[in-house]
This record gives sequence, C-alpha cells and structure tokens, in this order.
Amino acid sequence: MKNVLGLLGLSCRAGQVILGAEMALKEIKAGHAALVLLDESASEGTRKKITDACAYRHVPLHMLPTDAISQACGKDGRMAAAIRPGKLCQQLLLLLTGPENNGQS
Repeated sequence: MKNVLGLLGLSCRAGQVILGAEMALKEIKAGHAALVLLDESASEGTRKKITDACAYRHVPLHMLPTDAISQACGKDGRMAAAIRPGKLCQQLLLLLTGPENNGQS
C-alpha cells in the first residue's frame, strides 16, 4: 500500500489526478478517468454515485483505507480521486491489482 500511496502522490504533483467526489464524478462522466480511487469512509451517497458511474462507464474502481487519498495528495477531506489515462495510471493499476498486493500493505 505504501507504493500505491507514493505513486498517487506523484500523480497528484504531475497533475494527473482530479480530487473530490463531485469533480471525480464529472471526470468519469466526461470519459476522462481511467481509474477511480474511493476512500472507504466515504458516505453511502457518494459511494453509490461513484460506484454506479464507474460501473456504467467500465472504469476500474478501488477502495483505499480511510484518509489515504488525503494523505497521499496533501489535501484534507478528499474522498475520491479520478486518475487520467497515462503511464502513472497504468502503474497504479498494476500495483492495485497485482498478485503481490493481495493481503500485504
């Protein structure tokens, strides 16, 4: 998980991440999101909106531990992040779905 958060922070600094639930939802609907990360402490309403939009548009969605997005990007209170397509997004997907991430933090 440490590698994921480090790469997420790098992606934020590179301008490849859209933070905040409403802004992430706009990115998903516009077709500009290749990956969405959601804080597991997000409200049910936010979780449903993001989950439904990702499912409809076939965008991968991954849950992160509480406050992980906020800490990685240096912005308090962010519950969702939409990552734009590119090499950083591909690497994040590999880290999130790779076999070495199963059960290890």
